[in-house]
Amino acid sequence: MSERQKSGKSAEAFRTISEVSRYLDVPQHVLRFWESKFSQVSPLKRGGGRRYYRLEDVQLLERIRDLLYVDGFTIKGVKRLIRERGVKALLSNADDGAEVSNDSQRRAIMIAISELSEIRKLLDPPAA
Repeated sequence: MSERQKSGKSAEAFRTISEVSRYLDVPQHVLRFWESKFSQVSPLKRGGGRRYYRLEDVQLLERIRDLLYVDGFTIKGVKRLIRERGVKALLSNADDGAEVSNDSQRRAIMIAISELSEIRKLLDPPAA
């Protein structure tokens, strides 16, 4: 089913915050929070403060969501990625996330091993 058939809008049409919220399965307040943290997300604001998201905004929000919720990045980490690689590079190469994810997983595993070693030291009886 095409994007137009799903929403009744063309792919280039602006989306409201409720439409984006449903599409990304993220609460509206989270989208507003991300706007405050990522200056690259800049929906148009019309009368009454209504937000209208461009296709590029929705794609970036989707990538941010995946980096935060799937790959386990922090907001600071995602901001660093955007700063180092740029928005276009982040969006153009979805496989990049797998490489970044592997790095973050490797780091998490190394931290866990270190913590387990410390716990083992605490549990082992001291040498007499």
